Amino acid sequence: MSAAADVLIVGAGSAGSILAERLSADPSRRVTVLEAGPDRRDVGIRALTDPAAVLPIGPDSPVVRRYPTALTGDPQRLAEIVRGCCLGGSGAVNGGYFCRPPAADFGHVGPGWSWADVEPHFRAVERRIAIRRVSEFTGPTADFLAAAGRAGFRWLPDLNADPGGDNTPPGLAAVPLNIGDGVRRGPGAVFLEPALDRPNLTALTGVRVTRLLLAGHRVAGVHAVGPHGPVRLHADRVVLCAGAVDTARLLLGSGIGPARDLADLGIPVVADLPVGQRFSDHPEWLLSTGWDAVGGHPVLEAVLVTDVLEVRPYTTGFGSASPNIGVALMRPRARGRLSLVSADPDIAPRIEHRYDSEPADVADLWRGADLVAEITRGATELGAAVWSTSQHLCGTAPIGEVVDPQCRVLGVDALSVVDGSILPTVPGRGPHATIAMLAHHAAEFF
Repeated sequence: MSAAADVLIVGAGSAGSILAERLSADPSRRVTVLEAGPDRRDVGIRALTDPAAVLPIGPDSPVVRRYPTALTGDPQRLAEIVRGCCLGGSGAVNGGYFCRPPAADFGHVGPGWSWADVEPHFRAVERRIAIRRVSEFTGPTADFLAAAGRAGFRWLPDLNADPGGDNTPPGLAAVPLNIGDGVRRGPGAVFLEPALDRPNLTALTGVRVTRLLLAGHRVAGVHAVGPHGPVRLHADRVVLCAGAVDTARLLLGSGIGPARDLADLGIPVVADLPVGQRFSDHPEWLLSTGWDAVGGHPVLEAVLVTDVLEVRPYTTGFGSASPNIGVALMRPRARGRLSLVSADPDIAPRIEHRYDSEPADVADLWRGADLVAEITRGATELGAAVWSTSQHLCGTAPIGEVVDPQCRVLGVDALSVVDGSILPTVPGRGPHATIAMLAHHAAEFF
C-alpha cells in the first residue's frame, strides 16, 4: 500500500493527528498514519462531524466504534463505550470539552512529565485550536446556573487555571471548548488535515490493524486489513495511538501483556507487562430533569466543580426526552480491567470498569446526587440516578509499568505508545486536552 515508513502511527485520533503533524514537519522523515475509519475530508463524513451541537454517535453511525463493558459488578450493569473511528477520532465526534487538568496531576507521572514540562505543550495546542467559552447561557444550562447561584455557589474565572484565590472550588465555571462558530475544531481538523499535502506524510483510511509485525523482540511493522484485504506494512518505528481500548487490544494480541493471561489464550508471550490491569475512568450518575432540551448549543457549556466532583448540566438527554444532569467523580479510587477473551482480533476485549468496587466512590456519588437535589429543589423534578460512564477510559499501558517516560514499550524495540493509555490515572478533568498535550510533548522523543 505504501513504501516502508520511518514512523508508522496507528490511529488518527487526537494523539495520532498531532504526532503525525509534528513529526512530518521534518521533511526528511517519512510518516504514515493508519486509520480504521473513514476520511473526515469526505463531504458526507464532514457533514456528520463538523456540527458541534450534535454528537454523531448513534447506533448506525459510520464514524464510531462500540465496545461492551460492565460498569458495575453487583449487580452487573452493562453499557457501551463509544469511540470515534475516522480521521480525528473521538475528537471529531465528542462534545468539545477541552479542559486542562489540575497541575497536581503531573506530580507523579515520571521524569520529564512535571507541570513545568507539560504546561508549554498545553499552551501550544490551545493556541492552534483556539479554545473558546460560552458567555451567554440559555435553556437547562441557564436554569441550573441560576439555581446553583441561589444555593450560594460563586463563579470561577477560569477552569483552565490552577485553583487558588477566586478560582478555588467549589464553584461554577464555563467549559473550555474546541468549538468555533458551531464547528468542532479538534486536533484532526486543526493539525492533521492541513498537513496532508506534505509529500512525506501519508494517511491511509479504512485500514484496521490486527496485530504487530514482530521479529523477535523488535517491531518491524503491522499486520492490517485494508480496502483490498490483508496487508503488511513495514516501518522503522511503530507508534500506537489507537486509544486506551484498541492500543491495549493490539498490545495483548501481539503478545505484550500479562504472561499467564496470554498463555491461556495461546498467544506467544513477547513481553510480560501489566497491560489493561488497572485502568481508570470517571464514573458518572445521570439524573433526568423536567427542563426542555435546546438545540444548536454545545452539549456541555458550564459545570459545577467541587473537590472531587464535576456536576454537568447537559443541554441534551442522551437518548431521553429531557436533559440530564451528570454527577461525575473526578478522583475515582476504583480500577478496572481490560483483557482479551480470544486471540481473534475481531472479537472485542472484555472491559470491566468495576465502578462499585470502592465504597468510598459510591458514597461520593451519592453526595453529588444529594447536592444536585438540594440545588434544584423547586426548580425541576429529578429522576433517579442511573449509572453511566464519562467515556474517559485511561491507563491501560501506564508510564512506569508498560512504557518508559519517553513512551517506549518496555522490553520491545521500535515500539511506542502515545495516547491516553500511558496516563497512570485518568486526569482530574476530562482527558481530551491532556491527550493532545502528551502527543505534542511526545513528538520531542522521536
